[in-house]
Amino acid sequence: MAYEPGALEATLAAAAGGDPALLGELRRAYQESVARQVDLLARARCDGNWELAAQRLLGLAASFHCEDLRAMADAALRAAPGEPTAVRRLQSYIDRFSGS
Repeated sequence: MAYEPGALEATLAAAAGGDPALLGELRRAYQESVARQVDLLARARCDGNWELAAQRLLGLAASFHCEDLRAMADAALRAAPGEPTAVRRLQSYIDRFSGS
């Protein structure tokens, strides 16, 4: 799944109100939050921790209107805990986001 700016960038831009420094800070905060939850997901050793990290990713996706992240977090929730494909997709998303 490719990173597509769309609604996420519009949400960040609206929150920044035309301030480029604030926009940069919001982008970094979003990226760090997603990365933190993906790391927790990758290190989850029980169903509860896996589900908690995936639910937090769903919350971030909803807060920032990011359909790509929502779909990946939803897929992680439906996957078996520890499913490496789900983690790789999310990590790839982070990598693409940071390169945009």
